[in-house]
Amino acid sequence: MSDPAPPTFDTIWFLSDYGLTDEFVGVVKGVVRNLAPSVTVIDLTHRVAPHDVRGGSLTLARSMQYLSRGIVLAVVDPGVGSDRRAVVVEVGGDAQPADGADPGPAGFLVGPDNGLLAPAVAMAGGARRAITLDDPEYHLDAPGPTFAGRDIFGPAAAHLCNGVPLTTLGSAIDPLSLLPGLVPLSASSGDSVEAEVLWVDRFGNVQLNVDPDDLPSGDEALVVQVAGRTRTARRVRTYDELGTGQLGVLVDSYGLAALVCRRHSAAQELGIGAGDAVRLAGQAG
Repeated sequence: MSDPAPPTFDTIWFLSDYGLTDEFVGVVKGVVRNLAPSVTVIDLTHRVAPHDVRGGSLTLARSMQYLSRGIVLAVVDPGVGSDRRAVVVEVGGDAQPADGADPGPAGFLVGPDNGLLAPAVAMAGGARRAITLDDPEYHLDAPGPTFAGRDIFGPAAAHLCNGVPLTTLGSAIDPLSLLPGLVPLSASSGDSVEAEVLWVDRFGNVQLNVDPDDLPSGDEALVVQVAGRTRTARRVRTYDELGTGQLGVLVDSYGLAALVCRRHSAAQELGIGAGDAVRLAGQAG
């Protein structure tokens, strides 16, 4: 007997808000293993805050450029079991080169159509095609509709790895009908920027939705206003340029402005978290 054909994709990147207390992550990975035994599932994170679609979408978008070509399985799905669509989005460049050549293997994002996938799709160059996963032949039988990661999304990811054609798994939909992501934009006014906290990492660094080029120019320090409180933040390149108790602003590893402290949580220092408003101004502003 000949060896089985290698999988079309050999990697699934898995993100969810399942946490690690319950068996949810292990069960989904077990389903994938049963259907596609040679595929590796890499855990991106399972500590997205429960039901935090916005936070999950930003986590996925930050990660996309560092993921090898394969399947992204993303499940932050507060509307599970409702009429929200379960989808697969194909990404990876032009739909078909002008010369008719094979455009090469695409990647796929599998998850709920609730805005979770949208920023990552944009980071990957946009959608080629999309389907809704409405063919029960490729689902697991289930006593209830509330574990789509196990019953719908995980199996779809595994079948794609095995080479099942995208349109076999469900009905084609217009990619333009997919729900957009909710990524806030900063607003500049004179010598100040109205910003929002995108993310607080486990070290307490506060990432803002501000391109460094949009920061107020000129001064070596900025005025930071949060909920009526005012602090001064030094412009620095590294954490260790700050003294004890000082607040700094630097360009983080994703190229955005972040408020930081040296060996201390800037989020705790300022009493802020994801979604909070921050005003940055020049010292004269």
